[in-house]
Amino acid sequence: MPTIRRRLTLWYTVALGVTVLAFGTLLYLERRQSSVRELDQRLGLEADLANRWLSESYNVLGRIVTTAGSRPALDPGISAYLEAVRDYLVVADTTGHVLALSEVARTLSADALQRLSAPLDTVRLPKRAGTMHLGPGVGSVRYLAVRVEGAGPEIGGVLVATSTAQVAFGPAELVRSMLIIAPIILLAAALVGYWLAGTSLRPVQGIMDEVEAISDGTSLHRRLAVPLSNDEMARLALTVNGMLARLEQSFAGLHRFTADASHELKTPLMVLRAGVERALVHPGVPGEILQSLDDTLAQINEMTELVESLLTLARADEGRAPLAVEEADLRDLLGEVVETAEMLGEGSDIAVTSAMPDHPVRLSVDRHRIREMLLNLVTNAIKYTPQGGSVDLTLAEQDDAISLTVRDTGVGIAPG
Repeated sequence: MPTIRRRLTLWYTVALGVTVLAFGTLLYLERRQSSVRELDQRLGLEADLANRWLSESYNVLGRIVTTAGSRPALDPGISAYLEAVRDYLVVADTTGHVLALSEVARTLSADALQRLSAPLDTVRLPKRAGTMHLGPGVGSVRYLAVRVEGAGPEIGGVLVATSTAQVAFGPAELVRSMLIIAPIILLAAALVGYWLAGTSLRPVQGIMDEVEAISDGTSLHRRLAVPLSNDEMARLALTVNGMLARLEQSFAGLHRFTADASHELKTPLMVLRAGVERALVHPGVPGEILQSLDDTLAQINEMTELVESLLTLARADEGRAPLAVEEADLRDLLGEVVETAEMLGEGSDIAVTSAMPDHPVRLSVDRHRIREMLLNLVTNAIKYTPQGGSVDLTLAEQDDAISLTVRDTGVGIAPG
């Protein structure tokens, strides 16, 4: 059964998970942009340094490209300085032919080097930056191609590039760290949320326990303890206390009405009974009237019993029902009830049977109340059992308990 505590914990964990996911996504995007900016700043410094070196060398020497070999190349004295650059560096002429490489760039394969120097073929803007993939051996690199204008007509541009894995704590590492840490955070948050929900709902549990104890109908005078927090729990306790006060007044009024009505009806019934009994023994009453008086007396007796029952019920509800408890043999009590049941069942051809132990079954009870209870059960059983049916009464001892059972072949009691 899902409880409010579990639902609160679930929604708290879901909300925290969504928050962590959104925060992680924003952090990932920001970190990726920050990594790109860091690489671009680094590449910009290296490209500016190479540009200035080439421009100053040209201003001093007047010519920095040699054609001693089969292909044009940067002067060895100038290219030696550029070879020491720790990242990929490519110097190309205006047609895109490579004039010089850094030591790291010389380790690239021909295909990777061709892809790396491709942006120098179309350097029309002062700067051009981007990301490219140089193959499985190198991976992705961030590059910056710069047009060189102060190093003579033969120098076209400089390209510097570095691997994106050079970032100290890049986006990929951030994602891996979040995948490891996020479950731990969510688990810890769920445990803390479960504890917080239980702490917050503890007053509700106390109110539920107290209301269950009051709901027996005899403890309506009790009230809930109102928390001093002056919050929703305090308002709930005050509301329940107000409802209990109204219920107590209603039940008290009902009990008083039942007791007063029963008490007030006893006197007229006693007067009627006395008058009918006096008429029955009067010698001057005609014989045809005696039967009507006899029926009237029976009805008065039934009404008297009903009034007594109502008065007893009212006293029981108020906890004032006296019990005449004495030790009795339940077999004798059951025998009396069986005799009455046999007489009630004769007219409908209902068989009444009984089963009881051979030895005495003694118990301290109120004989009158137990007999009244059994007669009520037997009367209902005979009333709702069809003609030719049966009613069975059983007295049995079961371990440390004694059971009295009334069983019939009638329609039974509807569930609920």
